[in-house]
Amino acid sequence: MPDTKEGREEQARHEVKRQVRRDVDEARERADEAEPPEERPITCHRRGCNEPAQFVVTERYQEDTGHGAVTAAAYLCPEHTDEESPTNLDGAYDDYVFRVDPLPEPPEES
Repeated sequence: MPDTKEGREEQARHEVKRQVRRDVDEARERADEAEPPEERPITCHRRGCNEPAQFVVTERYQEDTGHGAVTAAAYLCPEHTDEESPTNLDGAYDDYVFRVDPLPEPPEES
């Protein structure tokens, strides 16, 4: 290919196509891999608290604009979990959720 502006542009287009093909091939290879396990947050979500999180508090409510649901989740220590209560009751609707779930115990290291 001659060293012209058109030739360089064509080489660049070919390189972009090759990179896209490599990315697609790599993604296909990884598609069979298992997702890494979700790691549990180490500390409480509240500012200044370094206690281990033991609960997840979830609230789902209607967005202020009314165009969809918002789901908020916070990982909290027992003390801060006791202080939690629904905060978005004005956005409550048929699928409103306020839930406190314990986190699974981390596996013991041997």
